[in-house]
Amino acid sequence: MSPAIRVRPRRELAAARRRRAHRCWGHLVAAPLWPMHHANLGTLLRTCDAVGACLAVPPWRWVDEALARGNTLRRPSCVHRVGDPVRWLAAERAAGSRVLGVELTDEAVRLADLPVARRRTVVVLGHESRGIPPEVLDSLDAAVEIPMVGTGLSLNVAVAGSLVLYKLAGLV
Repeated sequence: MSPAIRVRPRRELAAARRRRAHRCWGHLVAAPLWPMHHANLGTLLRTCDAVGACLAVPPWRWVDEALARGNTLRRPSCVHRVGDPVRWLAAERAAGSRVLGVELTDEAVRLADLPVARRRTVVVLGHESRGIPPEVLDSLDAAVEIPMVGTGLSLNVAVAGSLVLYKLAGLV
């Protein structure tokens, strides 16, 4: 009797996936513009590859090292270097992008109620302990909240960003 659950071999998985890294599709952009922990950037970059998103990062020197250390992908990924985060977000919004912040606000949409992205969407992720800076909150079109029933106040940037990206990409 064969098992009820069949694990697909690597060869089969590879045949079903892209052979090359995606070029910039420009549809989803994860923007951890105030990162706190180095490891989260590489983890979030792997999620971006999985859902076809790009990663926008601040110009800090340690960011390139963090991406290189945390990125286990064998091919280059789509990474945009952002100068001033506040100006970049304003320019994205002025160009027609939907700017969505992952933040606990009174008006936040629950993750389960978040619709699939139908146009270019920038997902803003704040600092893990301070969140999105107050001067940026007015630049957001909406905020999304990830409900939690445990004792923690928030998830780390890589986990929160991954959940939101999968939902916006329509993969969950």
